[in-house]
Amino acid sequence: MGLVFAKLWSLFGNQEHKVIIVGLDNAGKTTILYQFLMNEVVHTSPTIGSNVEEIVVKNTHFLMWDIGGQESLRSSWNTYYSNTEFIILVVDSIDRERLSITKEELYRMLAHEDLRKAAVLIFANKQDMKGCMTAAEISTYLTLSSIKDHPWHIQSCCALTGEGLCQGLEWMTSRIGVR
Repeated sequence: MGLVFAKLWSLFGNQEHKVIIVGLDNAGKTTILYQFLMNEVVHTSPTIGSNVEEIVVKNTHFLMWDIGGQESLRSSWNTYYSNTEFIILVVDSIDRERLSITKEELYRMLAHEDLRKAAVLIFANKQDMKGCMTAAEISTYLTLSSIKDHPWHIQSCCALTGEGLCQGLEWMTSRIGVR
């Protein structure tokens, strides 16, 4: 009886799916989180620790953990990994100098046992800025095509306008139950 109830309950989308939002400092993680939550730009300051919000998309509940990206905080990201279903990696498409650090952090996360089943959404943020890297350029630099053991998707976006964010959430929603 309990199994039948659990299956019925899951049909109504009331399961919560844990998401961690990571990226280097100033990539736009918190702006994206609050764009999801309120559909507006919230002026933010650097995140020390984390922000957590529940976002509901088409009856799907995502518990989103926005984790501070300063260098001193990155070593503690792994404390948030347990039970994570989705990683949202936010990349500052203007910050060419630190893309190698982003790549190192991405592959360090993907090697972690607690994230072995996590799907990865990469937001190529700040696409409204002159001279930004395209999602294709970022994908090539991060060698995303070499990632075979995690479903992944890269999405161009602009956190300030919200452009591209819904497409990323739709991809995540489409991954639920696909493992």
